[in-house]
Amino acid sequence: MDIAPMIDHTLLKADATDEMIEKLCNEAIENRFAAVCVNPYYVKRASKLLKDTDIMVATVVGFPLGANTKEVKAFEALKAVEEGADEIDMVMNISALKNREYTKVEEDIRAVVEAVKNRARVKVIIETYLLSDEEKVKACKISRNAGADFVKTSTGFGSSGATVEDIELMYRIVGDSLKIKAAGGIRNYDTAKAMVDAGATRIGASASVEIVSNGGRQLD
Repeated sequence: MDIAPMIDHTLLKADATDEMIEKLCNEAIENRFAAVCVNPYYVKRASKLLKDTDIMVATVVGFPLGANTKEVKAFEALKAVEEGADEIDMVMNISALKNREYTKVEEDIRAVVEAVKNRARVKVIIETYLLSDEEKVKACKISRNAGADFVKTSTGFGSSGATVEDIELMYRIVGDSLKIKAAGGIRNYDTAKAMVDAGATRIGASASVEIVSNGGRQLD
């Protein structure tokens, strides 16, 4: 399986430097990754480095806790798009979901979707390790209702990341109506392929080069 075109090559470290972002983008070009995923501060630089390529720029909103207000998230998303972002990975309002304030969760997501409508795709990070299966189902359904393009497992900043079981559950709920991004703890080809086989259509990883180097270009 040629998994490279399904990977968001990710660098969200607090101490990322210009040189590290340039390396990230060069690796994305060399390996034909789907996108780079960077913090909002680096969207403009990544967009410039990837100009005239097919590689997208993704960034994060409400990251990593999801606890910002919907107005702040919408502004952050719009600003990122104006600076060159093609995709927005937003963190769902996890507290609101835990409180069963489902209308607020949907309004939170919809605010971002509407802010970048027809300009960028929106991935909703539901941070699966914090949720019960019932809450994961609810989060997926709300994301779909709010007009998101993807549901995504994790920020990668928690104590656990993507699991095959979570991808299978998410796929059972959204089917082909939404795409699924597996992220968090994916460091080798076998794990990435297992996520794809379970229903993921995008992989978020910082170990992207290692993933494709140890099998990610093989054809089954």
